[in-house]
Amino acid sequence: MEFISREVLMTSEASEFLDVSRQRMSELIRAKKITPIKKSRGSSLFLREDLEQKKKELEQLRKKYRPYDE
Repeated sequence: MEFISREVLMTSEASEFLDVSRQRMSELIRAKKITPIKKSRGSSLFLREDLEQKKKELEQLRKKYRPYDE
């Protein structure tokens, strides 16, 4: 149980972790840029490890395309 609470995030937690909106999260899922480990009608589950990789990628893209945010 402890593993799940530490390593698995729901959609709302994942969008907060990635610092993206819920709509952007849905776009990432549809575009298969992030894959949930379990998908249901109302929410999906994601592994923290996958989200950490995506977060690094998104941070690099933000620096490249939005340098004024720094």
